[in-house]
Amino acid sequence: MSLPSVLLHDHLDGGLRPGTVLELADDHGYDDLPAADEAGLAAWFDQSESGSLERYLEAFDHTIAVMQLPEALERVAYEAAVDLADDGVVYAELRFCPSLFTDRGLDVTGVIDVVASGLRLGEAETGLKWGIIVDALRQFDDSMAMARTANARRSSGVVGFDLAGPEEPFPPTDHLAACRYIRESGLRLTIHAGEAGGDKGVSYIASAMDVCGAERLGHGVEIVRDCVIENGELIKLGAVATRVRDRQIPLELCPASNLATNKLDPGDHPLGALFRAGFNITLSTDNRLMSHTSMSSEFDFARDHHGMTSTDLARITRRSLEAAFCDYHTKRILWETLIAPVYLDADIEVDPSW
Repeated sequence: MSLPSVLLHDHLDGGLRPGTVLELADDHGYDDLPAADEAGLAAWFDQSESGSLERYLEAFDHTIAVMQLPEALERVAYEAAVDLADDGVVYAELRFCPSLFTDRGLDVTGVIDVVASGLRLGEAETGLKWGIIVDALRQFDDSMAMARTANARRSSGVVGFDLAGPEEPFPPTDHLAACRYIRESGLRLTIHAGEAGGDKGVSYIASAMDVCGAERLGHGVEIVRDCVIENGELIKLGAVATRVRDRQIPLELCPASNLATNKLDPGDHPLGALFRAGFNITLSTDNRLMSHTSMSSEFDFARDHHGMTSTDLARITRRSLEAAFCDYHTKRILWETLIAPVYLDADIEVDPSW
């Protein structure tokens, strides 16, 4: 039985079905795919051995190329909703950068509206609740335009704003004006930080949280660089790690993706150590296609490699819902009608009330 889950960090252009990529490539007249059959394409897209964020991101050239037509964007969004719901996800926040999908005549607001249409179709079929997070890419200079677009499309289901893309050369403070605009507008803010910043990872986490005002940290896995670890346990926290823990800043951990981009062995991922040390961790998929993963797979990873129990996963699911950018009423309904009853039926102790 798949336990119900809440997904906070999933890139729309990183979760396509391989068969859909093939069909959309034909529709777009795109002939640069690295494989011509579904199995071969799925194997190529699996970036588990990529070894770096930059190489991992190269796979997006192909998915973005086949998502330029309105019907393609709508289909990808619809299928994402269906696939997530089939895997037990009851609420998902899907993120993407609208400016990447404007090569065939759509403007950025049109991109968001078409994606929202696909998600609504998926919701009508599955009941999945969702929100859209608009990404601005750190290597571009249009973050303020993306921020204004995000704020203007709340009616299409936009719930938040994010900075994504290659991390190491581009500190979050490069886009401070856009982040301040988002906070002043009342829209919610999460920032990729401490995913692959290397020696700068901890300082980028601090900047994202303390300067830019991020409410959540995308990945944040490199916070362990500000900790002392002995025998797999965090025994001492630095100043930044202490603030992250004490403020209970949600970390959007994406283990499968982190293993790929940071060359980690499963047991070396800090998921378990962070959880036991009191950090507010959540679990997400990041890119289901490139990481060959799902929410149920991420749950299995937590169990198999970090000793987490179903009770622990219930706690993480509640924390994820608390950190979600949807409204209080949606959270209460999801928890009391779709999440807690399933855990209770599986003899997993949870508080049934939101």
